[in-house]
Amino acid sequence: MTIIRKAFKFRLDPTTEQAQQMVEFAGANRFVWNKALALNLSRLENKQALLWYFELVFWLGLWKQSEEYAFLKAVHSQPLQQTLKDLSRAFSDAFDKTQPLKRIPRFKKKGAGGGAAGGAGGGARDSFRYPQGCKLDEKANRVYLPKIGWVKYRNSRQVIGDIKNMTVSRKGGHWCVSIQTEYEAQTSPHPSTSMVAIDLGVNRFATLSDGSYLEPLNIFKQLQEKLAFAQRRLSKKVKFSANWKKQKKKIARLYERIANARHDFLHKASTLISKNHAMVVVEDLKVRNMSKSAKGDLANPGRNVKAKSGLNRSILDQGWGMFIQMLQYKQTWLGGEVIKVNPQHTSQTCPECHHVSKDNRTAQSRFKCVECGYTENADLVGALNVLARGHRVLACGVETLVLTMKQEPLGSSDTRPILAA
Repeated sequence: MTIIRKAFKFRLDPTTEQAQQMVEFAGANRFVWNKALALNLSRLENKQALLWYFELVFWLGLWKQSEEYAFLKAVHSQPLQQTLKDLSRAFSDAFDKTQPLKRIPRFKKKGAGGGAAGGAGGGARDSFRYPQGCKLDEKANRVYLPKIGWVKYRNSRQVIGDIKNMTVSRKGGHWCVSIQTEYEAQTSPHPSTSMVAIDLGVNRFATLSDGSYLEPLNIFKQLQEKLAFAQRRLSKKVKFSANWKKQKKKIARLYERIANARHDFLHKASTLISKNHAMVVVEDLKVRNMSKSAKGDLANPGRNVKAKSGLNRSILDQGWGMFIQMLQYKQTWLGGEVIKVNPQHTSQTCPECHHVSKDNRTAQSRFKCVECGYTENADLVGALNVLARGHRVLACGVETLVLTMKQEPLGSSDTRPILAA
């Protein structure tokens, strides 16, 4: 038996009073996060020990008792405590040396998180979470949120499993509830027996080692001009005026449309691949490093900044990280497996003679080996090399292969680069 955790997300239809309560709950959670974060950052500056969850809960009690922050009493205690747990976990991750990409938590801003890339870090959208005490009435299409009451929701599918927690969040102009459940499922082998590798790209979203490929959606690129026009109109309006707020809502709806289209595309692509292949090999891509800015600084200005900026937008528009996450949990549900391999030189290595050279890739989509003359689509070559590394991972019993370049003498003066795993 396998324990499966699954989330079911629905749009809420709250009354005006309930919607106002949700705004207040989200604001109180944002306030507690920022207040506790400022307290810990101050202690860091003074070289004092951080306050963790239990110490922060004590401070939360003091804030509730004060006249200045008495509004916190109107909010259920569980979401506020959960916010402090999340902050403690964020600080723990930030100082975890095994996770170099983690960073110090940031302050949350009201209404943030409407961007195309979502609200990563401290800029997350308005939300609050109930770790317990929630109820679900599927027959009446309503959900019970403590201190808010029964709220109607748009029931689109049956919720499976025991409810573990509920998260209420605002997406664009709508409130949604995400219900996380847990249940046991019978472990069974994957219905397929095939193994495939995937090369992720910009011109082709995913190229499979069997020769098939998926075209990219590029939804942000499609709506980029419309979004830029809407943002220019916003910049000409008086900040916080009625027209400014209306324009902000229009921009939020555009971002919501982009996010929904991208999620739909990634879900369909990951479902198609996971259902047809028992084992999937992917590159262990570091998207954050790949999409870094090329601006540089005054001492060392960057080169081809505009071209790199456009490439960064295209990379982030694909949603590679989210796609791999979807593949992983869907393969787990189906009894399959996802293997990650080192992405180094996958598009520069000849799958026939294994010669490695940047000259092998003469164009974005064309690969021609300068050693043996092998010619093929560059993305397909990348997928074939990823597949070969996946086979080596299975044979060696390691998660990743670190490739190094070394020169091996073949004669008196002839040398050839050799791949060493």
